[in-house]
Amino acid sequence: MGETSEEMTNNVYSNGSIQSINGSLEEKLDELRCLMGKSDGDPLRIVGVGAGAWGSVFTAMLQDTYGHLREKVLIRIWRRPGRSIDKATAEHLFEVINSREDVLRRLIRRCAYLKYVEARLGDRTLFADEILKDGFCLNMIDTPLCPMKVVTSLQEAVWDADIVVNGLPSTETRQVFEEISRYWKERITMPVIISLAKGVEAELETEPRVITPTQMINRATGVPLENILYLGGPNIASEIYNKEYANARICGSAKWRKPLAKFLRQTHFIVWDNGDLVTHEVMGGLKNVYAIGAGMIAALTKESATSKAVYFAHCTSEMIFITHLLAEEPEKLAGPLLADTYVTLLKGRNAWYGQKLACGELKLEMGDNIKGKGMIQGVSAVKAFYELLSEPCLSVLHPEEKKPVAPVELCPILKKLYKILILREFPPEAILQALRDESMNDPRDRIEIAQSHAFYRPSLLGQQP
Repeated sequence: MGETSEEMTNNVYSNGSIQSINGSLEEKLDELRCLMGKSDGDPLRIVGVGAGAWGSVFTAMLQDTYGHLREKVLIRIWRRPGRSIDKATAEHLFEVINSREDVLRRLIRRCAYLKYVEARLGDRTLFADEILKDGFCLNMIDTPLCPMKVVTSLQEAVWDADIVVNGLPSTETRQVFEEISRYWKERITMPVIISLAKGVEAELETEPRVITPTQMINRATGVPLENILYLGGPNIASEIYNKEYANARICGSAKWRKPLAKFLRQTHFIVWDNGDLVTHEVMGGLKNVYAIGAGMIAALTKESATSKAVYFAHCTSEMIFITHLLAEEPEKLAGPLLADTYVTLLKGRNAWYGQKLACGELKLEMGDNIKGKGMIQGVSAVKAFYELLSEPCLSVLHPEEKKPVAPVELCPILKKLYKILILREFPPEAILQALRDESMNDPRDRIEIAQSHAFYRPSLLGQQP
């Protein structure tokens, strides 16, 4: 059965007239199809891999925008099967459904409402892949999405995909794409991959360097880096789906980033493009590190604006120092990095995690994959950046002691976060003690050191000097 006029209006044409929007959307889709060599009758196949908050929202946005053009594009999302939903979550989901008349009507029309009633009463167990088909992401229950085509077989999802959207946490990217590579062995043409993951690993053997999700995908699949792109914020997934104005940046080769930026761009979601893939990707992981500490400070000081500002001054000075190690022209990263940091501190899951740890509502023993939130990427990023910047071969001259030290010695907040989150030597309160340490230098000094010394280490990102 085709969509009703109500569905068409709500899902596709909310930002303008039907005729003008429909024309421009179809033109953008046709341009991308042509670039990818698609013939008439052969739909462009787009699949999201991973159904966390941002991965689900990104796929749902594509479905909302282009899903009505069924003969030209097929959009679906993969998530693992078998994840059951507890009764408390089912009860909350039922409340969300009944608070939204449009969602309630949609479920009744699809004959899907009764199963949520049964789950609310404890007479039925719901599964994450099951509710995703109805437009509910387990990590973002309060924000209903559009219904989606959900595939639980990874092989079925990706084997013929033209565009793959990586919505997996960085900690899972390598493993899943190694499995995907087995299904692509006989492919003649390579897919295009857009990675949304914000996280890094440290590779310490031979020569210390950062490993990013796009590099993990390249190593796992053999897909050339030219076909792998990174899309980053600043943004909050639920707000983007609710059409709050947002910017994003897609980074990678000019062949794909420019047409994809045009394809993804909407009235409320402006996508720019940039050629510096790896550096922007690393910065997306770096801000999560300091967001956890910001959450701790907020909770420990009862939301003191002054204390949060002091922390922001120190953490941004460390971030600026680190960008001078990683980027030849770090000034170009200042705006995107600070903006992404700002939104993450305001409403991101990493800041939320830091707050809950400091309040005692969460314990480190619970791990970094938290019910209702998903993977807390900043935890593994703390470990990666600390280990990387502890390497003696990267030593810089200490401004006061006048002797070579590992770069991490000039990043006291990163050091303290490592001892709290990874070594577990201190409770979260230690971050506040570090901030109030009389020996803490003026953050301006750290920035001045970074700007006045040749710190850039191209090998950290796998670049040639």
